[in-house]
Amino acid sequence: MITIDATLRDVKVNPKHIRQEGNMPAVFYGKGVETTAITTPLVAFIKAYREAGESTITTLKVGDKKYSVLIHAVDLHPVSGVPMHADFLVVPMDKVLEVTVPLVFTGEMPAAKLGATLLKVLHEVTVAALPADLPHDIKVDVSALAEVHAHITIADLALPKGVKVLDDAEEIVATAVEAQKEEEAAPAAVDMAAVEVEKKGKKEDEAAAA
Repeated sequence: MITIDATLRDVKVNPKHIRQEGNMPAVFYGKGVETTAITTPLVAFIKAYREAGESTITTLKVGDKKYSVLIHAVDLHPVSGVPMHADFLVVPMDKVLEVTVPLVFTGEMPAAKLGATLLKVLHEVTVAALPADLPHDIKVDVSALAEVHAHITIADLALPKGVKVLDDAEEIVATAVEAQKEEEAAPAAVDMAAVEVEKKGKKEDEAAAA
């Protein structure tokens, strides 16, 4: 299991000073758990966040205590995208949770040889599972799309043991759509009558000037 080390934080300390030292301010809370301010090394948090996302149980170690948590919310810098603050939600391991899990598309779509393109309709689904069974992501194998207009629904997803998707089973996840052909604009027809009038007008003007 992924582990994030943290230390208790003095809320009187300016968060700017914490970040200048290479750390990130954060808090953890949960049912029966008091909201507590902490600090965690930024680089270590980024690594753990990439691995866990917001749907994988992580161990938060604060001093000699350990908590099973989800990375519940992350504030990112609007320009650099660097995490500025995070919330950790302490979860009971014996209670079913409902979380949003991202979809990861894998494989090659046979319908592409027929001129189709892949349209990804959904990018995440809501699932219910015990914390230990929560997946980091759910794979969508597009090799099942063998023909144009073929589609994959939520019911077609291969789910890990103990995981249930709460969204409509008939909802389309991805489909093979016919590629749009760009029609070349036909050249505008030349109005020969207008050309003749223009030539005649030029000749009359030249004659008048002579």
